[in-house]
Amino acid sequence: MVKVLFSHRIVCYLCGMEMNDTIVALATAPGVGAIAVIRLSGAGCIQVVNEVFKGADLTAQKSHTVHFGNIMDGDTMIDEVLATVFVAPNSFTKENSVEISCHGSQYIINRIIQLLVVKGARLANPGEFTQRAYLNGRFDLAQAEAVADLIASENEAAHTTALNQMRGGISGEIKTLREKLVHFASMIELELDFSEEDVEFASRDELKQLIMNIDKVLVKLIDSFQLGNVIKNGVPVVIVGKPNAGKSTLLNALLEDEKAIVSDIPGTTRDIIEDELNIRGVKFRFIDTAGLRETKDQIEAIGVERAERKMDESALIMYLFDLSTESLDIIQQQEARLIEKNKPYILVGNKVDKVEAEHEQLKSNKHYVSIAAKQLIGIDRLKELIWDKSQMDNFKPGNVVVTNIRHYQSLVNTQHSLHDVVRGIDNQITNDFLAQDIRHALHYLGSITGQITTDDLLANIFSKFCIGK
Repeated sequence: MVKVLFSHRIVCYLCGMEMNDTIVALATAPGVGAIAVIRLSGAGCIQVVNEVFKGADLTAQKSHTVHFGNIMDGDTMIDEVLATVFVAPNSFTKENSVEISCHGSQYIINRIIQLLVVKGARLANPGEFTQRAYLNGRFDLAQAEAVADLIASENEAAHTTALNQMRGGISGEIKTLREKLVHFASMIELELDFSEEDVEFASRDELKQLIMNIDKVLVKLIDSFQLGNVIKNGVPVVIVGKPNAGKSTLLNALLEDEKAIVSDIPGTTRDIIEDELNIRGVKFRFIDTAGLRETKDQIEAIGVERAERKMDESALIMYLFDLSTESLDIIQQQEARLIEKNKPYILVGNKVDKVEAEHEQLKSNKHYVSIAAKQLIGIDRLKELIWDKSQMDNFKPGNVVVTNIRHYQSLVNTQHSLHDVVRGIDNQITNDFLAQDIRHALHYLGSITGQITTDDLLANIFSKFCIGK
């Protein structure tokens, strides 16, 4: 694909994809429902629908108007529908668009789509509506990717973050950084034109200060990826402990459901059991593991090995132990192991209802909480501590948080290129090499918002979207 920028408008020549086609797809989730929405986009889409719509003349209607009528296949009525007309550029794709609301029968949906294809539309590719919106300047590439995140959001934090990105959160940050850097880049390039006259248009000290200021913003954005990743995918919390400590009972208590098999027989849990819980609008992924002990049972040994691996992969470790049987020395030894892993952890003393008094050293430990999982005692206190240990209070709605691995990698590459610029200034390298390092930084920044793209990049991004979006 070749992109040419004229007054911030993108003119595209796509290989193998005709942008003037009328595309059609089911926009709602497949399956039986009360209604379904079929979406079309393209210059000729209103005319295509008008050929099968018996009611108002859709080609003569204003944008954002809804019309009742019948979809007809010749003299045969397929369904009574509502047709919503969007006239370019006042639509999601900035093209003419029509949305047909019909009854949710799969037979009806298929008949209508087949009829529209016969009349000149073609089936849309995954993400093609959003891709057209991006190519037509509706929003930049980072905002387009946020559309997919918004659709996939399963909790309040993920929804808030995706909505902020779609409204230009990270795009605004990148635009500001890029504009500052472009000015110096142009001055360096200008110096190349006057190289024989030994003229300096860009102060090297000012350039270094600018890069230091940009680097502070980059560090903040790069560091936010860890938070953004857990917001998007959930906070992984692993539950570990000895056999029969009550791990499966605790998982069931947290989820308020019988997800894990509970038994008095040690070693019942041999594989990983995982489920999700929403706490204060954030998704937490709780992982029940095999009991930690030495065993000759080959299958149980594999489960123990997986439990150890899950501890390394988790964001928070909950070590569960039986207060009625576990000695303080053993608990302290286990805590020392957790400290070595350099991860947030919680010591969870179970079966508090079976002891007369808790160890005083435990009660004063800020990482400790006592519960009785079977009787649901202390579960709310445990959830509060889980929230505190997850450090989700660092997330503030409206903050720019990086949730996309592609954006993260581009920011890291930008940072490396800018560090090369600083080293180049310190080593007094020639302007052509200095300009090249700045161009690299601008390239990586531009790739985030789509100012620098390739066919392969776009194909990879939009292929992950659902058809109809």
